[in-house]
Amino acid sequence: MKHVSIPRPSGYDEMLNPEARVREHYGSYWNWLVRQPASLVERKRKEAELLFHRVGITFNVYGEAKGRERLIPFDTLPRIIPASEWHALEIGIRQRVEALNLFLHDIYHDQAIIKAGLIPAEQILGNAQYQKCMEGVDLPNSVYSHISGVDLIKDGNGTWFVLEDNLRTPSGVSYMIENRRMMMRLFPELFADHLVAPVDHYPSLLLQTLKESAHHADAHVVVLTPGRYNSAYFEHAFLAQQMGVELVEGADLFTKDDMVYMRTTAGPQKVDVIYRRVDDAYLDPTTFREDSTLGVPGLINAYRAGNVSISNAVGTGVADDKSIYPYVPDMIRFYLDQDPILQNVPTWQCRDKKSLDHVLTNLHELVVKEVHGAGGYGMLIGPTASKDEIERFRALLKKNPDHYIAQPTLSLSTCPIFTAQGIAPRHIDLRPYVLSGREIRMASGGLTRVAMQEGSLIVNSSQGGGTKDTWVLEADDVK
Repeated sequence: MKHVSIPRPSGYDEMLNPEARVREHYGSYWNWLVRQPASLVERKRKEAELLFHRVGITFNVYGEAKGRERLIPFDTLPRIIPASEWHALEIGIRQRVEALNLFLHDIYHDQAIIKAGLIPAEQILGNAQYQKCMEGVDLPNSVYSHISGVDLIKDGNGTWFVLEDNLRTPSGVSYMIENRRMMMRLFPELFADHLVAPVDHYPSLLLQTLKESAHHADAHVVVLTPGRYNSAYFEHAFLAQQMGVELVEGADLFTKDDMVYMRTTAGPQKVDVIYRRVDDAYLDPTTFREDSTLGVPGLINAYRAGNVSISNAVGTGVADDKSIYPYVPDMIRFYLDQDPILQNVPTWQCRDKKSLDHVLTNLHELVVKEVHGAGGYGMLIGPTASKDEIERFRALLKKNPDHYIAQPTLSLSTCPIFTAQGIAPRHIDLRPYVLSGREIRMASGGLTRVAMQEGSLIVNSSQGGGTKDTWVLEADDVK
């Protein structure tokens, strides 16, 4: 690739500066890249695709033909973050997750933040994710979100912002690990020339965190999955295998005398910690949805009695609702007496009439999201939407304004990817994974998601987005 050509960035590009010169922390990688034949790079890309298929790293797509699985596009050009930049970012992420866990403990106990008037009571107590069965329940270490995914973006000036918090069942960490393994297999020489922080120890950190969520030592941990047709089933099986614990479905578990047991060929085995990848509503048909076949009857009684731990905790979803997101900076000030290190994206809550009027007037310029939405569904991107789509959302907003928030259309940072036409920039975000037990632990970096289509801002896998390996350099003085 001796004559590598990349278009001049139109916004903030993480590899190239505005003059289309390679940024310092990409220098060593660039020097390697320009020495590689284009045929080699293409062959490695095809090899990665074949290996991902063999391993079974696929994503079940809802709404498509039954049983259809899609390979998530993987780009072999890494996203590189300097050590000093990551260090500052990590401090802000830890601060945010600590405050969110304090908020969750508070709303199920003293509700001091409501009494202080910082958040309207109805936005918490009337939230669909608020679970009254959790009121007064004390959890080990007062931690509710043991596994958090914080979605981050860089704007057109290169400033980091938090786009949203994922505190229920954040997914994608298996792709972070497998992306690294793939890069090390395809390009081992790169890791000899770059001091890249490891991520393969994440499963051991996760297991340690889950055991710390138990009410006693030597806890028996299981991973609870809805089953093989769930979109993230590969990840459920992957993490269970990596941690060396059982992957179970609801039918594999039962309760007796407010204890939870797993059925085994050797007889019942007591379960102490359930890493659940099942939503609250389906966990226990005797407490939530009566028609659920995914959960375990009596589980919530065992949970409230302190005989089993559930990660993440029941009722955690109220803190990652998009209508609560605007208050996180206030939570940091209220609980930690600190200024927020990471800023939110400016947000209009459509439940407020003045904000709604502004949103309705400027729909063509804004991003509108459902407060309970996820995966890129139920949203409007005004600048790329048709007139019919805008008018449809206008009607939805007028009918149910409480169900929506709106944000400006930010110019997300880009990072080059390999395309059929050559190297070209694509928009990206970053999801670091935060583990909260007796202390907060993180693997450096996270999952970088890529909008594979030119100009697209949608990075979600369910919407055709791809991924790339995220390198956090262990020192700024790169080779």
